[in-house]
Amino acid sequence: MIPMKGFAHLSKKNDTVLVIRDSDLIAAALREALAEASDEERPGLERAAALVTATAGAGEGRLRADWVRARLADVGFTGDIASVAAVKALRRAEPTLSLLAAVQLQKEAVARPA
Repeated sequence: MIPMKGFAHLSKKNDTVLVIRDSDLIAAALREALAEASDEERPGLERAAALVTATAGAGEGRLRADWVRARLADVGFTGDIASVAAVKALRRAEPTLSLLAAVQLQKEAVARPA
């Protein structure tokens, strides 16, 4: 999964969810590293470049769904992602997340199974 810098403006006053990606920067760094790589380093860098390419095209909904699952895993949640308990766990993982934003993110995660 492409690392996301985070979500901005998640609060009770603003439920806007913004996905920020670094895939272009990561891909460029990998291309540069590949150009200078030794034969021993090349297979690992080629694999990394393939992973970035494969996930760079993921839509924002997929990235948000993956983020929700990662945050739930961070707080040890292993239950049904469609449950009220999942919303509570998500808000425990991200205390500034409004109830509305948490429910919207949960719906995206349910709609996009892992």
